Amino acid sequence: MRSTVGRGDGRSRPADVSGWTPLDTLSMLILATVLVLVAATFQHYGISWDEEIQNTYGKKILSFYLSGFEDRSVFVHFNLYLYGGSFDLIAAMANTISPFGEYETRHLLGGLVGLLGLAGVWHLGRLFGGPWVGFLALLLMVVTPAYYGHMFINPKDIPFACGMTWSLYLMCRAMETLPRVPLRTALGLGAVLGITLGTRIVGLLAGLYLAAALVLYLMLVAGQGAGRRELARTIGDLALSFLPMLPVMYLAMAAFWPWAWQEPLNPIRAATVFSNFPWPGSVLVNGEMIKATDLPSYYLPLFLGTQLPELVLAGIASAVLIASARLLKGGLLKGGLGNVSPPAMLKLALLVLAALFPLAYFMAARPLALNGMRHFLFMLPPLTVIAALALDRVRVWVATAWPRLGWGLAVPLGVTVALQVWTMARLHPQEYIFYNQFVGGVAGAEGRFELDYWGTSLAEATDMLESKLKAENGGRLGGRYKVFVCANPTSALYFLPPNFVQTENRRDADFFIALTLSDCDKSSDGKQIVEVSRFGAPLAVVKDRRDLVGRPVARIGKPVN
Repeated sequence: MRSTVGRGDGRSRPADVSGWTPLDTLSMLILATVLVLVAATFQHYGISWDEEIQNTYGKKILSFYLSGFEDRSVFVHFNLYLYGGSFDLIAAMANTISPFGEYETRHLLGGLVGLLGLAGVWHLGRLFGGPWVGFLALLLMVVTPAYYGHMFINPKDIPFACGMTWSLYLMCRAMETLPRVPLRTALGLGAVLGITLGTRIVGLLAGLYLAAALVLYLMLVAGQGAGRRELARTIGDLALSFLPMLPVMYLAMAAFWPWAWQEPLNPIRAATVFSNFPWPGSVLVNGEMIKATDLPSYYLPLFLGTQLPELVLAGIASAVLIASARLLKGGLLKGGLGNVSPPAMLKLALLVLAALFPLAYFMAARPLALNGMRHFLFMLPPLTVIAALALDRVRVWVATAWPRLGWGLAVPLGVTVALQVWTMARLHPQEYIFYNQFVGGVAGAEGRFELDYWGTSLAEATDMLESKLKAENGGRLGGRYKVFVCANPTSALYFLPPNFVQTENRRDADFFIALTLSDCDKSSDGKQIVEVSRFGAPLAVVKDRRDLVGRPVARIGKPVN
């Protein structure tokens, strides 16, 4: 018996190009607005803790290629060789022609990569639920500070999330034409997945999702009564379809990750290292310091529940209720998701895997994690699409049950989004420290969770210090000042004029600049003259020590260098 499950000729019309609507135009306006915001604000952001070594890593990769492979310092730059350098290499190349500072250029590029990820969320949502779900998924993602705030300052996790989003979209497109996938789709998937692997080797998860979907497809074919010959032919078609993807994927990965092609097994070695990464520090979890290698299983669910906007959480909760109701009715067990077609079932399997497998893996294996959920930002796009699908289902249900309400849900949606935008505006440019009202917002999170762990508020602190000194000296900065920075020094010194010089001796410092993270601000004395805060929660301080220079430093707390 010949199977009819999803057997196509590679020319099937994808669901997300079924016709342009006003909602699509509105989605484009949202993306255009974000583009304007990126252009207008990328110079507002401070330098995150990891950016200095990532910036140097990109330069070393570029030097490796420009030197004809002679400059091999890229392989001894800390442990960065274990990561791909896709973003860092592109940023290093951009900095050779950019009119902006090297970190400002990186922040602009990061904002554009984040915007590309938002476009992927819109495409993914539209593929699953049409224009309305595409619009809603995009809107929810834009007002998620954990994503938007990281766009400018996180050179690893946002590019990775962008790559995983587009990989997921292309895999879903491939499901529509199985067992023969268009060459363009296969090559596109190979390129995107290769660049993603050239960012973080954890991109292998996308390959796992694809393999699981293909196994499910073969099970569906077998379930329709296909014999061994038919199954063998289907497997052959699948292999021929995805085979062109592999060399493109490898070449794209290797181009951004020189260490990966020094020895064939190096990518596997990197994956092994990251599965048991030896970081000895501790993280602040609900007011308790816990070793990063011994985190509880609730760690990631806790941060998802406290750092996602309430509207996104409402969508996720709705999805859980809808799925539970269908399970109780047998809808997920009988007839293959009710009336859902096999290609739609495969796409849904991919979406659910992308959203939930990392969460399930973390809760079971409890690998090292730090700084909240930043290493898991790639989960947010598929989770947000699921939330949008569920909210759309609620909208349809309400409109069906109470026709007079019509678009009545648009009012609470608009108010909720407006409040979220207002919150993000008040946090700017520290959007990423957002916590929702389940913990009392940023003010309620103070002392319970890490806030400005990237140290980007130091840029604002130095600007305030410079303004105070100019006011003190009639518009001039005055003489030469020594500063001690209790954080990554570059995050402060990059923004200070040349007459500010770093000292490694607190006793010699005219000014003490510190984050409040880990009580760093309490590790030296002096008159506090600057405080950077959001919603009453202090992030960074500057202390004036000019009257104390040369005297013993009062060690108030444990210094963090």
